[in-house]
Amino acid sequence: MANPIPNLWRVPELKDKILFTLFILLIYRIGAHITVPGLDVVALRLQFGQLQDTFLGIYDMFVGGGLSRATIFALGIMPYISASIMFQLLAAVIPTIEKLQKEGEEGRKKITQWTRYTTVLLSAIQAYGYSIFLLSLPGAVTTPGAGFIFTTVLALTVGAIFIMWLGEQITERGIGNGMSLLIFFSIIEGFPSAIARTWEALMLGEIGAVALVALLAVLIGVTAGVVAMTMGARKIPVQIPRKVVGRGRIQEGQKSFIPLRVNSAGVMPIIFAQAFIVVPGTAAAFSTSPFLQNLADLFQPQTTIYYVTYGLLIVFFTYFYTAIIFNPVDLAENLKKQGGFIPGVKPGARTAEYIDRVLTRVTLPGSMYLAIIALLPFWIFDIFNIQTFFFGGTGLLIVVGVALDTVQKAQQHLLLRHYDGFMKKGRVKMRGRQRYM
Repeated sequence: MANPIPNLWRVPELKDKILFTLFILLIYRIGAHITVPGLDVVALRLQFGQLQDTFLGIYDMFVGGGLSRATIFALGIMPYISASIMFQLLAAVIPTIEKLQKEGEEGRKKITQWTRYTTVLLSAIQAYGYSIFLLSLPGAVTTPGAGFIFTTVLALTVGAIFIMWLGEQITERGIGNGMSLLIFFSIIEGFPSAIARTWEALMLGEIGAVALVALLAVLIGVTAGVVAMTMGARKIPVQIPRKVVGRGRIQEGQKSFIPLRVNSAGVMPIIFAQAFIVVPGTAAAFSTSPFLQNLADLFQPQTTIYYVTYGLLIVFFTYFYTAIIFNPVDLAENLKKQGGFIPGVKPGARTAEYIDRVLTRVTLPGSMYLAIIALLPFWIFDIFNIQTFFFGGTGLLIVVGVALDTVQKAQQHLLLRHYDGFMKKGRVKMRGRQRYM
């Protein structure tokens, strides 16, 4: 088990899961290159290139360039993720949804069904808005009209639903989280072309050799930092007292812990912050208002107000999203029902307050780490005065986080297989001993 990579293909079940996952991802990438009918792709790419610093450019990164190519998978998995986040937020304010979350498997199935219906609705709305946007681009649409809108809305909506199904298939029958893996491969799909552009810039003298080496060193260091912060956690000790089980049998007490991750919110705060920080630029791109133009200039990436606002938004959304997905009260109640307690802390409300206080303190360095990771590329670009490089904080966080999660799940399969084999050998030995007794 020291090096689990050679064992991945030796376990038939794990091998089948990996091959199935790769097959689904192949289908996803093929669909991401099939263009919607009635478009001039060359004209579309030229027009879309001017919008890379807007919300559309950020969205395009998460769908592997499908938005700039107007493919049938242009919406990607984002409508489903938006619907999932929507129900997470609604659970905090609507008691019915919160009750369903606590009902176990049946409640989760109901929420999943509602999430799918919401995904269809969001996909249709986004597809309609995107079709109108395409019609506004000069020369992008070869056959404008109601027929183009209907075809585009239908193709993109069906494509988003199909992607949702692909992600669910990976989660159920493959390895890792299907939704995360689809975004993961959408991001790394652009790495080869980005590396090629960086090499071209090096050959043309736009990036110096020393600057490139320094950038790569920073990239490696940041990756190591992302891994450390992603795996880092504050462990709160928990004591479970001994109790009588069954006919007088005593179950000894156990010591465990509650892991509070330094970065419980993942990459979501950066995504939310980006969605807000690009609002002035996006509004100015579709308007001629002098006020919006001045506001967009004020929030350019090279300005101090951009850095400060972006960093504060990330810190705010880190606390906000952590509060949504992590409920100390529910955790304290579950711990009390199991008879467990935190040493030195009274069960119930005091335990919830203690966990909330620790979580608040742990989240602060996590939020600052997210802000630094997100802003570091901009600072490096300013220091070395470069315009193109494949390094990005958001993409790096997603890639490293999903890779770690997938590797951990593969290792879990190997451990289960290892212990299962150990138990089988133990049963064979016991049977052999019984034959001679």
